[in-house]
Amino acid sequence: MRIETPHAALHRRPVPSRLDGEGSVQVHQDPGLKIGNAKVFSVYGKGGIGKSTTSSNLSVAFSKLGKRVLQIGCDPKHDSTFTLTKSLIPTVIDVLESVKFHAEELRPEDFVFEGYNGVMCVEAGGPPAGTGCGGYVVGQTVKLLKEHHLLEETDVVIFDVLGDVVCGGFAAPLQHADRGIIVAANDFDSIFAMNRIVAAIRAKAKNYDVRIGGVIVNRSAGTDQVDRFNEATGLRTLAHFPDLDVIRRSRLKKATLFEMEPSPALEAVQQEYLRLAASLWAGAEPLDAVPLKDRAIFDLLGFD
Repeated sequence: MRIETPHAALHRRPVPSRLDGEGSVQVHQDPGLKIGNAKVFSVYGKGGIGKSTTSSNLSVAFSKLGKRVLQIGCDPKHDSTFTLTKSLIPTVIDVLESVKFHAEELRPEDFVFEGYNGVMCVEAGGPPAGTGCGGYVVGQTVKLLKEHHLLEETDVVIFDVLGDVVCGGFAAPLQHADRGIIVAANDFDSIFAMNRIVAAIRAKAKNYDVRIGGVIVNRSAGTDQVDRFNEATGLRTLAHFPDLDVIRRSRLKKATLFEMEPSPALEAVQQEYLRLAASLWAGAEPLDAVPLKDRAIFDLLGFD
């Protein structure tokens, strides 16, 4: 009798239980693994655009509004919660491997860590490099959180997901989310990635409750290019954060923006995060944005 190891399960090609976009062969989540009553947001965007910084400061903003917040990093780099906890915390996959994938041996304190202002932090990690599926990692993380009843008293869950390549595995957080939020700069590469993410969220929306929430314009003085894309697709800007040096320095100091030395510019950014959190809590209107063909994006943004 052949016994399949946990790592073998990562390599095994999954058989989808139902169609999830055309040609999908991703790992599907257990339909019984529902997050619960929390409002769930999945944050996507081009690699290096500031998703982790944005997610962490948004988590703090929610906590400043009195909400119980859980942030889940979904990147093998496992630095989503770095500014919240001031360290690189162990990943779910790391701790599972340390007990030979006997999840019953784990305690919540093995994989959940409290960050700034009470934000609870989890780093899912990733499958072995070049193999496996991120969907398995996300599924194991949510399963652990459910088994330890850690989602029952949570108001807001933020999934911070790696990069702009929204493969089936790393699109898995969308299966748990209410809204997909996109972080983009006011430039062509960010907008091109955003267009693919819009398509991914629309694909998930066929079978799951997730809908497009909008775009957060980050590291940008203006928003004119994003505005043109929004008008063409039906997307909407939720917030705008300029490219301030204090944002760069906060990362170097292992701190959120709410811990940095006060200044008028910083206060304006903090207030924008608080406004964004309040508006998302009140209910981000679902958008029926339609992605563009690749050539149309080039034509729209002025490329020959």
